[in-house]
Amino acid sequence: MTPPFDDKISPKHSLAAGDRAPDFTATTATGETVRLSERLARGAVVLFFYPKDDSVVCTAEACAFRDSYEAFTAAGAEVIGISRGDGETHRRFAEKNRLPFLLLSDEDGAIRRLYGVRNVLGVIPGRVTFVIGKDGVVRQVFESLLEGQKHVTEALKTLQNSPLE
Repeated sequence: MTPPFDDKISPKHSLAAGDRAPDFTATTATGETVRLSERLARGAVVLFFYPKDDSVVCTAEACAFRDSYEAFTAAGAEVIGISRGDGETHRRFAEKNRLPFLLLSDEDGAIRRLYGVRNVLGVIPGRVTFVIGKDGVVRQVFESLLEGQKHVTEALKTLQNSPLE
């Protein structure tokens, strides 16, 4: 496992394929508490960090995950989005775009820091997707601020090309 998050570390992310995904608890738009380890007990998780509800690229990314949602579930994975938005902004974003997956709030950025998802240019929250096997091991990390839809295709490739037990 990689060392804890440290702002002095310069790699793109602190977590890499092969690392154990840190467990966390977060809240959904409806106030439900979600714990990563409980979700992993059911199967793989595709955890995507995105900057902001309703921005152009974030909306395209979330809708691409929505449009491929059945392929993810068929591959045995749950899709979970996470950003600094609060429950109300997540609720409106999910309803407006008919998102079938959970959106979790990370208002203080603690989960983002736990996963080493850094800000771009020091101010824009990064866009990083982690494919996590049922065993809690990160299988793939994909980062691209402007290619939100590519996060979906890369995650699906990982799920379809290798078993994630």
